[in-house]
Amino acid sequence: MATAEFFRADPPTPHVDELNALEVRELQLNAAKIANLPPHFRDSCKSGELAPEMTVIPPGRFEMGSEPAEYGHRREEYPRHLTTIHRAFAIGTYPITAAEFEQFRQATEWFLRPELIWHSGRLPVINIRMEDIKLYLEWLSAETGQRYRLPTEAEWEYAARAGTITPFYHGDDVSCKEVHFNPLFPYKESQEKRRWYMPRCFPSPKASETGIRTANAWGLHDMHGNVWEFTSNHWTTSHLYANRDGSPSTSANPHWYVTKGGSWFDPAVLARSAARKKRYLDELDTNLGFRVVREL
Repeated sequence: MATAEFFRADPPTPHVDELNALEVRELQLNAAKIANLPPHFRDSCKSGELAPEMTVIPPGRFEMGSEPAEYGHRREEYPRHLTTIHRAFAIGTYPITAAEFEQFRQATEWFLRPELIWHSGRLPVINIRMEDIKLYLEWLSAETGQRYRLPTEAEWEYAARAGTITPFYHGDDVSCKEVHFNPLFPYKESQEKRRWYMPRCFPSPKASETGIRTANAWGLHDMHGNVWEFTSNHWTTSHLYANRDGSPSTSANPHWYVTKGGSWFDPAVLARSAARKKRYLDELDTNLGFRVVREL
């Protein structure tokens, strides 16, 4: 009698946006266990300092982009499409702070231009060009012995949504207590086309400290608002030819990058998970920063 051979198939990649918050966190815990890491961790640097805090994100499938029915929808967010993140990764719990970038500056004697506005401490680093980000990533990778890079656009949106399909990971509306956007241009009030409304907080002239607002189900802070964040993807005018594995499109414009998340300067509609904005490769701005990914 012939001996049957049995092969254990890999478990199917879960549709994360069909899960509740508890199940989403359970996926994260399992991915962290497989990687032999806690869900939130910090690598050690050769200098004895600690690298930025990272959060483990499990593999999964999700609907990327937005439908025309979503308030604030723009042409470049269409079509909404199923995207699969095949491998777990770790992403910064917060955008890179001024204090974290200062470690790099002191170690490498990177030139800080005195004529530009700079933050300090727990405020997100700003006025950083793409070339400077690449230098930081090279330094951080060498310091830790791990590969750090920018997130792809798909990784960023997948991490931000954390299983949600609503415009924000908080739900269908958002307040300035939850997201640092320009309160003169709120979400629900604009959607309802109210002619008069009282802003729920005072406008701010700059970004706020990282981590002071509510995190999503995976424990990520400031994915909505505060500062726009560079991704590694070059700009495309829509998701029409997007790769379903989240890899960059070959039709992208090499001179422009996709940024995500909105900022303190912008209306709430630009802080939605699906929102995206193009920024020039050499652009500097007081509302533009970045977040890192560490491969597992």
